[in-house]
Amino acid sequence: MAAFAAAVDLGYRYIETDVHATFDDVAVAFHDTTLDRVTDGSGVIAELRWPEVNRANIGGTEPVPRLDDVLGTWPQLRVNIDIKAAAAVEPTVRAIERTQAHDRVCIASFSDARRRATTRRLSRAVATSAGRSLVSSFVLACRAGLASRAQRWLAGVHCLQVPVRFGSLPVVTSRLVAQAHRGGRQVHVWTINDAAEMHQLLDLGVDGIVTDRADVLRDVLIQRGAWPG
Repeated sequence: MAAFAAAVDLGYRYIETDVHATFDDVAVAFHDTTLDRVTDGSGVIAELRWPEVNRANIGGTEPVPRLDDVLGTWPQLRVNIDIKAAAAVEPTVRAIERTQAHDRVCIASFSDARRRATTRRLSRAVATSAGRSLVSSFVLACRAGLASRAQRWLAGVHCLQVPVRFGSLPVVTSRLVAQAHRGGRQVHVWTINDAAEMHQLLDLGVDGIVTDRADVLRDVLIQRGAWPG
């Protein structure tokens, strides 16, 4: 929560978080499958109950937040939610429904099946990002000059969230950005922490950058006259 608060204090209106679920179906805003790497606790989150996860502290100081807390603390903040496991689908749906956050979340997942399972269960439509299989198909279609035919694969998807490259294969190109925009979809790139690369991607016309360095991205956007206010 301290990290989210710091981004909000910098002036950000959008944040991104991964979501896992505890054994007793509490959605937590947390990247790893286990507590071991970044907290003073241990164990697989999906095998632990919420009181056990709640006792762990990130960096020894900050508790693991529930998704409800993230959505509820800043009711105007837009949140990109990457659902990391099938077990997190139902708890994520309940958190969105409880906070009535439908108009300010974007549901993402490497798994298109998880994304679809989440949107089917929600009472109202939300923004969505394509999963890995759809993104891969669209990238290859763009390289083959078949992107216009591939647009129908992205029905119901509002954005493509992609790395700069898959291995040696370039992903974020001017052609991909143009074809995504032609279909009315945004392109978000992850995870970019270098200012020069941020400038290069923004010059290509990408719509969003996911970063661990909110301060660096803010400086870049200010330099470009693109920072709100």
